[in-house]
Amino acid sequence: MQKLKLFLFVIFLTPLICGLFGILHDQITYSISPEYFTKFKFIQFRLVDENMQMHLSNRVGAIIVGFMATWWAGIPIGLFYAITLMFFKSTENLYKLYYKTVAITFAITILTSFVGYIYWKFFLEQNPPNWYLPETVRDTNSFFCVGSIHNFSYLGGGIGLMAGMLYLIIQKGRMTKGKKSILFKK
Repeated sequence: MQKLKLFLFVIFLTPLICGLFGILHDQITYSISPEYFTKFKFIQFRLVDENMQMHLSNRVGAIIVGFMATWWAGIPIGLFYAITLMFFKSTENLYKLYYKTVAITFAITILTSFVGYIYWKFFLEQNPPNWYLPETVRDTNSFFCVGSIHNFSYLGGGIGLMAGMLYLIIQKGRMTKGKKSILFKK
């Protein structure tokens, strides 16, 4: 029964955490390029009417986009982590182990988002990519900056998932052998 509770907890909490990450991420990137949202994301997520008017503040729109663009990533991440945690014999400290694994995942995602900014700064700023660009965008440089950050953050989520899975597998092996947890203190 304890493992079922843990399984359901992970399955429901991980998409919420991913959505909250997306909200914070998009509040930051909205500050870099409002046009990325007003001329691309708000349209993509159907937050504007047929006259291209939005009936919310742009910041609220960025909150909605941030959540909607990321919550779903928590489904596969949560499933992988929940299933892996079911292979641990003891349920002791599994919630703590889950939180540590999620912290690893999001630390890597954040780091990879910064790599997206660096990639833009050193490569795309001088050589703009051939990406979709609405005709009315005035600050194309900031638009591409945010596009790069967003693309790299999705890559970071995938890398973070793999790192989290590796961490869980290592912890499972160490616990099976009776060794202390690595990377974090218990």
